Amino acid sequence: MADDLTLTTAFAALARETPDAVALVEVFGGTTRQVTFAELEVLGAGLAQALAEHGVRRGDVVGVWLPNTVESVALELALARLGAATLGVNTRYGEHEIAHLLATGRPVGMIAPADFHGIDFAGRLAAAVEANAASAPPPKWVAWIGRDAGAVGSVSSWQLEPVLEGGSATYDEGQPHDPVNYFTTSGSTGLPKLAGHDQQSVVRHARNAAAAFGMRPGDASLGVLPLSGVFGFNHVIAMLLTGGTTVLVPVFDPVETVLAMAEHGVTHVIGGDDLFGRLREGWESAGRPALAWRRGGIADFGGSAVACVAWAEEQFGADVTGVYGSSEVFALTAAWPAGLPLDARARGGGRVVAPDIEVRVVDPDTGLEAARGRTGELQLRGYNVVTDYLGSTGADPFTEDGWFRTGDLGHQGDRDDEFVYLCRAGDALRLRGFLVEPAEIERFLMDQPGVDTAKVVAAPDGDGTDVVVAFVTVDSDDRGRAVTADDLLGTARARLAAFKVPRAVRVVDELPVTSGTNGTKIRSAVLREWAVALLAETASHQEETR
Repeated sequence: MADDLTLTTAFAALARETPDAVALVEVFGGTTRQVTFAELEVLGAGLAQALAEHGVRRGDVVGVWLPNTVESVALELALARLGAATLGVNTRYGEHEIAHLLATGRPVGMIAPADFHGIDFAGRLAAAVEANAASAPPPKWVAWIGRDAGAVGSVSSWQLEPVLEGGSATYDEGQPHDPVNYFTTSGSTGLPKLAGHDQQSVVRHARNAAAAFGMRPGDASLGVLPLSGVFGFNHVIAMLLTGGTTVLVPVFDPVETVLAMAEHGVTHVIGGDDLFGRLREGWESAGRPALAWRRGGIADFGGSAVACVAWAEEQFGADVTGVYGSSEVFALTAAWPAGLPLDARARGGGRVVAPDIEVRVVDPDTGLEAARGRTGELQLRGYNVVTDYLGSTGADPFTEDGWFRTGDLGHQGDRDDEFVYLCRAGDALRLRGFLVEPAEIERFLMDQPGVDTAKVVAAPDGDGTDVVVAFVTVDSDDRGRAVTADDLLGTARARLAAFKVPRAVRVVDELPVTSGTNGTKIRSAVLREWAVALLAETASHQEETR
C-alpha cells in the first residue's frame, strides 16, 4: 500500500521514473548548482553509507545544522534510509538554543558546515557543550561538510563525504513507523519541545499537501524557509515527491531570490507575510520581472497577509491562501481554497488537506464541543499529529479520547472539514467576559491612515481586570503623516465597542520580533511587558494632572 512507503522507497521510485529531471537548484552568492533526481538518489545513498561507517544506526538521532543546501535535503534521505531521525537545527541558533537541543534530543552526532556565512559553528557548539557539562553528555562527534574543521573540545570530528562505492558498513533499512524528523516547537509556554513524526506520515502528508496546492511534475517551489522547521520542510518534500523542482536559497537576498524565481520558473511560494513582504521589495528592486508564480500559502505573522495576497493576485495571477500548521501537526495541515473573497482566503486555518485529518473546536470553559461559529480550542486527530516528543516529560497534550490539544483558538467554518484559526490561546483577550481576537482590533488600527503595523496585547488594569494596549508603527510611505496615539484612540472610541477600545496606544519605531525556524514573529511577551510599563506611566501622568 502507498501508506506503507518509507521516504527512501518513495523517492527511489521517482528517481527511477524521472532520473534526469531536476530535483534541486541551489542558488547562493551568484552561483547555481543543479541536481537531478538520479544524482540526489546516489548522493543520499552515499551519505547514508558514510554515516553508517561512523556508527549511525536505526533509532539514532542526528543533529543537522545546515542551511538550505543540496546536502541538507540529501541528508534527510540518507538518515531516513538508515532508519535514523533528523533533529533540525536552525543556523541562527546560538549557544542557549543549541544547549537545549543537545540536552533534550541527545543526538549521537552533529552535522554542520565548516564554513558558511561567517558563522562560528565550532564556537557555538563548544559553548553549548560546556553549558551542558554538568547535566548532559555531549554528542559523540561533529561531522563537517566541506572540510574537517577539527574537534570541538571532547567532541571528535570528521569530514562528511558520500561513499559512492566500496563501502563496508551494513545497516538496517528504515521502516514506515521509524521516527524520521524532530521539529522544534515554538516554546510559547516554556522551553521548546522536540516533536517527532515518522516516515509514513511524512510521505503521506507530502502527497496530500501537494494535491491540495496543485503541485505537478515540472512545477517549482521556493525553498527559502529553513528546512529545520515544518514550514520549510513540508512543502519542499511535497514538491520533491511530486517530481517537481525546489529552488533552495541558503542565504536570503530578496533581489537574488526573485531573479532565481524568474529564471527557474517558480510556481509555488509558501511562507509568512514577512517573507512575502520582502519578496515584494526584491521584486520591485529587481525591475518587476515576470514570474510563473501560480499558487501559494501564507501565514499572517505580522498582520499584512491581506495586502500580500492581493499583491500576488494582481501582479502574477497567483492564488495565495491562508494556511494552518505547527511542528506538532505539520505545516499545510489546512489551507483555504482559491476563489474566496480576499479577507476570507487570507485568514489562518482552512480546509484540512486529507479526509482522515479531523478537527473539532472545544469550549475552553465547559470542555464540550463548541457550536459552529463559536470560539474554542482547536483540537486535531489524524496521521499528521505528533507521534512522540523527544526527551520530553511535560504534560500530556492529548485528551482522554485521543485528540491533540493545539493550544490555538478558532472556530468551525461552514463545513465540517474547515476551520478559522484566530490566535494562540495565550494571546487571546478576555475583556469584560468576552473572548476577543487580537487581530480584530489590529486590523481596525491598520486601516487607519499612516499606520503600517499594529499589535495589541492585554495587560492588567489597576483593578486587576485586563484592558487592551496597542502598539503601532508608521507606514514607511507616510512618514510625513502625523500619526498620534490620541487620534487613534479617538477613532477607536467612536467606532469600536467600548470594551475593545485600547486603554493606551503607543507609536513605536519598530516592534520586537524574533526570527524563528518558520519565519519572523512579533514577540507578544515583550509587548506585554511594555504594556504594563505604559499603563503605569499613563496612570502616573493622570495622577499628576489631577
